Amino acid sequence: MDNPISLEQKLKKYFEMTAEAIKKVKIKSNLDSEEKSKAEDIFDLAKRYYEDAVYFDKKGEQVNAFGAVVYAHAFLDIGARLGLFDVDDSRLFMV
Repeated sequence: MDNPISLEQKLKKYFEMTAEAIKKVKIKSNLDSEEKSKAEDIFDLAKRYYEDAVYFDKKGEQVNAFGAVVYAHAFLDIGARLGLFDVDDSRLFMV
């Protein structure tokens, strides 16, 4: 029987991966004002969900922390897939 990955291990992985991805995100410079506003909003949501995940983790609420960090990373992937972020790291983003 395989050893299941613990919630703590998954949290550690997602916290590290999402923090690294947040640092790498650059909003594309060639966007029109509407697209730029959408990109900034999506990136802001990602950062806020990441901050929420840190908050929940510090409170010992690992399930909520995991949900929030996964949402944070999903917003980063959305921005990348929509072509709003200038990213090219397929390890960190769905590109």
